[in-house]
Amino acid sequence: MTDTPKNAPAPCPVCGRPMVRDYRPFCSRRCADIDLGRWFTGQYRVPAGSDFNDMDENHTRRVDPDEEVG
Repeated sequence: MTDTPKNAPAPCPVCGRPMVRDYRPFCSRRCADIDLGRWFTGQYRVPAGSDFNDMDENHTRRVDPDEEVG
């Protein structure tokens, strides 16, 4: 295992070179643009929560408007 100083810049997530402060967390504008392009083309995706259409009706509570609440 390689010992790296604790205050060493993190590697660029695109190419692995050291991060440059002006382009944080990337090393250059080029790597920042590559990453942005990956988001635009759908290569990166944020996992979605549960879909309301997939909910089981047995686990939902239906409220009767005539029911007393409280």
